[in-house]
Amino acid sequence: MSKVSWNYLLVLPAFFSGLLVLFSAASGSEIQRMPEPKSQATPNVENISSSIAAEQNQTQLTQSVEDVQVTKNTQTLANQIVPPQEKDQNGKQTSANQTNSMGQVTSVSELSDVQPTDWAFQALQSLVERYGCIAGYPSGDFRGNRALTRYEFAAGLNACLNRVNELIATSTESLATKEDLATLEKLREQFASELTTLRGRLDSLEVRNAEVEANQFSTTTKLVGDAIFIVADTFGDRPNGTAADDTQDTTQTFLGYRARLNFQTSFTGKDQLVTLITAGNNIPNLGSSSGTQMTRFAFDSDGRSDTYLSQLTYRFPLSSKATVWVGPRALQPAVFTPTLNAAVGGINGAVSRFATFNHTVYRPGFDGAGLAFGYKFSNQLQLSLGYIADNNQAPNPASRNGLFNGTHLALAQLTISPSRKLDIGLTYTRKYYIGNSGFNLTGGTGSTFARNPFEQNSTISNNFGLEFNWRASDRFTLGGWFGYTLANRNDTDEDATIINAALTFGFPDLFKKGNQGGFIVGVPPKVTSSDYRNRAGLLREDPDTSLHIEAFYTYRVNDNITITPDFYIITKPEHNGNNDPIWVGALRTTFTF
Repeated sequence: MSKVSWNYLLVLPAFFSGLLVLFSAASGSEIQRMPEPKSQATPNVENISSSIAAEQNQTQLTQSVEDVQVTKNTQTLANQIVPPQEKDQNGKQTSANQTNSMGQVTSVSELSDVQPTDWAFQALQSLVERYGCIAGYPSGDFRGNRALTRYEFAAGLNACLNRVNELIATSTESLATKEDLATLEKLREQFASELTTLRGRLDSLEVRNAEVEANQFSTTTKLVGDAIFIVADTFGDRPNGTAADDTQDTTQTFLGYRARLNFQTSFTGKDQLVTLITAGNNIPNLGSSSGTQMTRFAFDSDGRSDTYLSQLTYRFPLSSKATVWVGPRALQPAVFTPTLNAAVGGINGAVSRFATFNHTVYRPGFDGAGLAFGYKFSNQLQLSLGYIADNNQAPNPASRNGLFNGTHLALAQLTISPSRKLDIGLTYTRKYYIGNSGFNLTGGTGSTFARNPFEQNSTISNNFGLEFNWRASDRFTLGGWFGYTLANRNDTDEDATIINAALTFGFPDLFKKGNQGGFIVGVPPKVTSSDYRNRAGLLREDPDTSLHIEAFYTYRVNDNITITPDFYIITKPEHNGNNDPIWVGALRTTFTF
């Protein structure tokens, strides 16, 4: 018997049993693919998806990226089975993935997810300790329950056979049989076509990768965006507080739009600079035509129709548990604080401003510039802190206002999660407004008295909020909030009390997976008591109680387009029983890219 044949006999008995383990996994993958575990995410800021490109180029690039990814995954598997051998400067062979993976293990006990009771334990033990034919993942595990494609198995088989050739050349292993040699040759012939395909894909990898890099937007910046088209109208008489002299609603059916481009830049992979450009924002403020701010949309233009920088903020981790936000433009509390209203809020949620979240604590009534801090003690408890100033006053040192003496807001919130299905927010917000600055206490919602209880006199407000979100099941969520505000006319004894509350009902995957239904009922901000009288001697106190009742359904056409019919009614507008109800109907189409 020749030396080569004898060396084959030395190598292959245990090696063959290990290959049968891999072959069983490859065959099983054609019958059933096992899902990867999904990670839990904490509530965070709204992110929109995918980048802009011409349709034809985008199709070609998408196919290129898919091919590159498949090839990279297959090559990675081959490296995990047998690390590719390279030579260092002294000519010594080294593992090419020593710096990027766990590398060659010398004992099966180094694989954290392999136990002696596993049915393939002995085969893996032989491949690791006798033949040096298995390398683990960087996390120290083997992931033996993961299903394989035939391409992946072919790559692993080829890598192991290369290792066998090295062992034969060094004549260091023990006895094998001719039957083992024949079986190995048969396996090599069976997977010859897959190996040929794999080589072709590897040959084209550099070309395709260069094409992707040449056409990507940026190595550090991801461009995402959204566009909203809305058709809407209001119905009902304008409120004026006198039953005998109601005026007709002047709103006409309109078509409006808003488009935003969001440049999300990361310099370390863990931080994010948000640069948000808003254009064509001509969706009207319905308060002007309907007579009450209670009818406003969440995304109206508030009088702007130009192109402008609507947000500039930067977020970075201070430690594994601490995060810092800083921003000179539109650092709103909803950016750094969980609002616990994802079921009905957001770009695909309800269209009304009131239904977005608890406005007395999360919407300051101005765009903010300042600093925020978040600390996650555990999965059950996190703290949010923030200080923001009116970004029109903060950069103006000559105005005697600046960052600390002008209109500002300070916020603190504890978010408690007793279980994975329940979140509770306890929020305190202090707001200060200088006089005659066009401010409002309740974020543009509620009655006129609630927004400006002391008209435009300098005001301080202490706002307390209780928010909750209960995911009762995969198809139903119950949420809501209660807000209580104590307002004081600065440097006087005049006070006012303001409340607002809501219950929200969310129905994920209603009628079809990916769709969303919702129902909201609540009381917009209302002045329940006040010491302040206007020039006519009348108290700025709301006599009755309005209800906001809203229903919506978001139909997902595909991953990038949704259509949302929405309808809501305001009873006793401006919290005055002399006013007739106002109805609002809207049809919104949202494009995300």
